Amino acid sequence: MQTIEFNLEWKLKLQNRFINYAKIYSTSDPESESCPSSPQQWNIAKYIFEELQSLGLENVQLDENGYIYAYIPSNLEQDDEPTVGFIAHYDTSPDFNGENVKPQIWDDYNGGDLVLNKETGFTLSPNRFESLKDYVGKTLITTDGTTLLGADDKAGVAEIVTAAEYLLAHPEIKHGRIAIGFTPDEEIGRGAHKFDVEKFGAEWAYTMDGGEVGELEYENFNAAGAVVKIHGLSVHPGYAYGKMVNAALLAADFIQALPANETPATTRGYEGFFHLMETTADISEAKLQYIIRDHDEAKFEARKQLMLDTVDAMNQKYGAGTFEVEIKEQYRNMKQQFEGKMHIVDIAAQAMKDANIEPKIKAIRGGTDGAQLSYMGLPCPNIFAGGINFHGPYEYVALESMEKAVKVIINIAKAVKKR
Repeated sequence: MQTIEFNLEWKLKLQNRFINYAKIYSTSDPESESCPSSPQQWNIAKYIFEELQSLGLENVQLDENGYIYAYIPSNLEQDDEPTVGFIAHYDTSPDFNGENVKPQIWDDYNGGDLVLNKETGFTLSPNRFESLKDYVGKTLITTDGTTLLGADDKAGVAEIVTAAEYLLAHPEIKHGRIAIGFTPDEEIGRGAHKFDVEKFGAEWAYTMDGGEVGELEYENFNAAGAVVKIHGLSVHPGYAYGKMVNAALLAADFIQALPANETPATTRGYEGFFHLMETTADISEAKLQYIIRDHDEAKFEARKQLMLDTVDAMNQKYGAGTFEVEIKEQYRNMKQQFEGKMHIVDIAAQAMKDANIEPKIKAIRGGTDGAQLSYMGLPCPNIFAGGINFHGPYEYVALESMEKAVKVIINIAKAVKKR
């Protein structure tokens, strides 16, 4: 097994590349119907496109929807091996501010509190986030407490690009053809919607979009979004007796009608949930936005039916047409797409072991582009990118974690030729 030497020069390349990406505003917009959903995503898409061209990748493309495709040619004398792909998304979550990101570097973390913002006193502490204790002595990259960091998934983008650069600089590492893809709008569930699987040309791929080191996932939630609209009747409160229908109060009644112990905060492992994402309400109108999640297909269908039944019950209580609901499926559990194809997962697990990483194979309590891509004919497990505390100001990533991800990518590229 060839040893991958990742010296200070390459570590700094990886670190600086990630920081450059993190500083580019690229939050996606769930209210927009365009693709990409936000104009700012074009800034990072064009930046990555030009970078890939400058590094010498082949057939680098940026399409009209913001999807990026590029290729590393095989360097085998006899190339009859399958093309393997690596995919990440460059948008960041709309759950928290992603503009004016100011990454901070903390060398040789000592295990104590990190005051991320001296003006506000905003602190990242192991007393609140015990996972920090696993990173003593590491180089941490954090926010300044006013934004998210964007390691989800700019760490994955940086890792794939750095691995590509490393492979091009080390032709002695033999590998087959490698496809690279970067997507917009993953954070709003649309990352794979316009991905061109045929153009990508890989037999299978891996999304670099997981969390802690060692994560390897080929199971995920079945997912749907639900929008409940409630129609009230506004009347002057002084003359409202027997007439007013307060949509805001009816919304509260609906919320209470769903199981209180089946929310993200009260479930774990393979347990599903109803997650109330947003509410807007006044006397006349109310809107509740939910996401519905479950790993088990039958339980997922039952959850969707419960949402429909609850709307029916509310209409019986308050009058026909008072409540309406629209449920849209988002993605499905990709596990069944790996029947007879577990070598794809096995290759990734061995690549981790070859990098002295213990694989942590588990189900995702969420979804990735890979879930949708697997149903589009591109089996696509998810591999760690190293970030922790995604979607908020406490987000951080260790440089060493990203370095390990780069080594896993390179090990997979080397392993595929051995099939």
